[in-house]
Amino acid sequence: MNALTECRTAALGACCKRCDKCGHEVTVYCSCRNRHCPKRQGAARAAWLQAREREVLDVEYFHVVFTLPQELAPLALQNRRVVYGMLFRAASETLQTHTRDPKHLGAEFGCLALLHTWGQDSARPSAPALRDPRRRHQPRRQTMGQLS
Repeated sequence: MNALTECRTAALGACCKRCDKCGHEVTVYCSCRNRHCPKRQGAARAAWLQAREREVLDVEYFHVVFTLPQELAPLALQNRRVVYGMLFRAASETLQTHTRDPKHLGAEFGCLALLHTWGQDSARPSAPALRDPRRRHQPRRQTMGQLS
């Protein structure tokens, strides 16, 4: 947020632009160059968006979010590795059970999951997951990495 609030202010520096014809000078403050900044240059934003669009697979995705009940947040703060590990396992098992069921899809699936803590206080830990319902592959186990 600091970069965004300091954008186009003296805090980030400035340069002086002068008209070659009349000599009029204008001070232009530097940009924070943060892609989330609403003041950012349109060309840089468009280039970033095009690069992300090239990375997206041409398949249908579903966004699924698994959220811990608010009552478990204090427990999660004290036992992150255990509680978040349980959250990811429960999310994975739920998606696998649902997707493998012939009544729903009858297939294996691909999944990307991450931990969203909604700020430094980890008040609403959740595990959003993108899944491709049409991806079919051989079952394999993959670890999610360590949580600190």
